[in-house]
Amino acid sequence: MSSAVSSSSSSAASANALITSTGIGSGLNINAIVSSLTSAYGAAQQNEITAQQTTLNSQVSAFGTFSSALSTLQATLTTLENPGTLAGFSATVGDTSVASATADSSAVAGQYELGVTNLATAATLTSGPLTSPTTTIGTGTLTIKVGTATSTISIDSNNDTLAGIAAAINKASDNPGVNASVLTTTEGSRLILSGTSTGAANAITVTESDGGTGLAPLVSTLAVTQPAADANFTINGYPATSASNVVSSAISGVTLNLTGPTATDTPTKLTIAPDTSAAQASISTFVSAVNGVLSSIQSLTGYNATTQTAGPLNGSATVQAFQNQLENILDVVTVGGTSGIHSLSDLGITPDAQAGTLNSNATTLGNVLSANLAGVGALLGGTDGIATKLNSLINSYTGPAGLLSTVTNGLQTSLKNVNNEQTQLNQELAAYSATLTTEYNAMDTAVAALKETQTYLNAEFNPNSSSSSSSSSSTSSLGSGSLST
Repeated sequence: MSSAVSSSSSSAASANALITSTGIGSGLNINAIVSSLTSAYGAAQQNEITAQQTTLNSQVSAFGTFSSALSTLQATLTTLENPGTLAGFSATVGDTSVASATADSSAVAGQYELGVTNLATAATLTSGPLTSPTTTIGTGTLTIKVGTATSTISIDSNNDTLAGIAAAINKASDNPGVNASVLTTTEGSRLILSGTSTGAANAITVTESDGGTGLAPLVSTLAVTQPAADANFTINGYPATSASNVVSSAISGVTLNLTGPTATDTPTKLTIAPDTSAAQASISTFVSAVNGVLSSIQSLTGYNATTQTAGPLNGSATVQAFQNQLENILDVVTVGGTSGIHSLSDLGITPDAQAGTLNSNATTLGNVLSANLAGVGALLGGTDGIATKLNSLINSYTGPAGLLSTVTNGLQTSLKNVNNEQTQLNQELAAYSATLTTEYNAMDTAVAALKETQTYLNAEFNPNSSSSSSSSSSTSSLGSGSLST
């Protein structure tokens, strides 16, 4: 009996070694049970963490979208902040072969008569002909002067040819403003010295000191083939000169680029007129950017009654405060002054109450710009201009220490804390799952052992069919033996 019990214990031990989470003893799906119980155990906390993560990530993304809209608006303010930049003028020359012209914001509208007698020129000196660029000339020192600048150049046996002298002049660190080249024709090779600056004051003079070794004959043949001269022109019949063909001092805010003499004695017309096209484009871009910000605010903070869905920044005090300040600036009405332009509505820019954005009337804006460009610039730019105030407002939100940076950093901190809670919950659930698995495996092992014991007891107290079969077989054999005797 004891021997049989010992055998049963050994079998139970073997069965215990084979027990796994698949429930061999009990037949239960332990993995599924543990997984379900673990999920149920952490469901409430997990749902809360997931909701917090979703909300925080959504808000971080939303503030990024809002910041981007503000940056787009801010980029349109640069031109508007400076009234001088906004107030542009065009300059048109009737005969483009005589000159071209540009005008900046300081120009004044008007018409002028422009006549050009001659252009400003740079001096050119040309030497007499020599056999070739490599003909030996001699050594010594060349002194070249252009205006008040002077350069002294040594010529030795390494550069005592026309080509060598030209290279030495061009390479001189204190070159006074001369380009040297060699011109070769059927008559021979000549040294060409060309001034880099126009104007009568920039004449070229060349002297030498050669000790009688050859530079003197070369220098003595240098002749002026084009003199250094000032440009001579007239504006409304009044004579003027300029050392350069680019003239910015003759008419306030206007730069003339003289290109050729007047073909006849009749001067050409120069017209300075307000140029509103650039201003209109800048203001239109500004209005579009403002509408982009307003639409962004509506989308991020609004509530959709149909879907019963609130925007990610619904109820945000930060965004609401910005919107209030933005509207206060856009609604500003200036008092005083003589421009006759006091608000955006004077420019044809009015609020659309239904859409929550701005409408812009291009015709009204164009007319106002043509009639009073300076007044428009004063409203938008300058110290108290709308664009200047908006730029300051946006900087207070998007700057390195701005409100959006502070809010975003706070959201990132909260998101980090929630992620830490998630990590802690994962660890807690892993421990809980391990505990359940251990307990269910222990139960499964116990069930397996009970089944082994049941099998043993059945064998001891309820002889099975194999025992009966053995007994019948013995009886049969005895009977068979008696008959054969």
